Amino acid sequence: MSHNRNLSPEGEPEEAALDRALRPKHLDDLIGQERVRENLRILIEAAKGRNEALEHTLFYGPPGLGKTTLAHICANEMGAPIRITAGPAIERAGDLAAILSNLHEKEVLFIDEIHRLGKVVEEVLYPAMEDFALDLVIGQGPGARTVRLSLPHFTVIGATTRLALLSAPLRTRFGAVYRLDFYEQAALAEIVERAARALKVPMAPEGRDEIARRGRGTPRVALRLLRRVRDYAQVRGDGTITAGIAAEALSLLEIDAMGLDDLDRRVLRAIIEKFDGGPVGLETIAASIGEASDTIMDVVEPYLLQLGFIDRTPRGRTATRLAYEHLGIPYTRTEQGTLF
Repeated sequence: MSHNRNLSPEGEPEEAALDRALRPKHLDDLIGQERVRENLRILIEAAKGRNEALEHTLFYGPPGLGKTTLAHICANEMGAPIRITAGPAIERAGDLAAILSNLHEKEVLFIDEIHRLGKVVEEVLYPAMEDFALDLVIGQGPGARTVRLSLPHFTVIGATTRLALLSAPLRTRFGAVYRLDFYEQAALAEIVERAARALKVPMAPEGRDEIARRGRGTPRVALRLLRRVRDYAQVRGDGTITAGIAAEALSLLEIDAMGLDDLDRRVLRAIIEKFDGGPVGLETIAASIGEASDTIMDVVEPYLLQLGFIDRTPRGRTATRLAYEHLGIPYTRTEQGTLF
């Protein structure tokens, strides 16, 4: 398992404090995601104009693109406190009831990995989101009765990497649903430059661009690479991040010019060399390289699809001509599968 990949978009515990320090606090500070940013601006200004709580909002997309950051920005823009939890942490309906009963007017409840909420827990959340009410069962057996408690008008902000796993009843209770896309290289370069200033790291524009180019369109990944290159510049250079220093540092980490690392290349080579370019199923790919299928689907595959290195067909994954060319393997296939 490759949990400690430098290119993993999942956050590491030791990065949390630094990520919070570098995280933009307001919409005007946010770089990239222009469509989401402008839609949120309208949503927030409308809610503030009516003196209401922000509408329930759902963010989805690959990890590391800023779903948690956007939740904090929404709370900051509304001038409201934010309470943070995650789907796997809410094991029982009583856990959620305790959280909901302690919320204040216009407070934001951020639920990360909301697709992992249990069905019983979801049943408690439905009336809370729709009617701002909490239905409690008092007593047991024939004498049990339901009591409805009123809740203050609050906002649920959910985040998920798997929109398809979110139940339809829960999905329909979100008034605003936004997909986060991979960042353009120019936006990622701007994020890297701002972080370098905050970290007081001298950096040439070419060094910034080299990091952004290999950052997989993901701010969390680009910022992690910035820290690794900073370390290399300090030890092997004079502390300044130049194009040469960045390229040397990232090559040492086995991250190529397109932002692919050893796991990405193993996935591509498995499809091409073990299964003749595909089509091949996800579970088969995972078993052939000794990785978890969830890791491949959530972490590796989105970026390879973005680059056009693989296709998803009804019969499985296939490698494209671009993947062969990137790995320097002669392309001999005469046909490719059809996209969904």
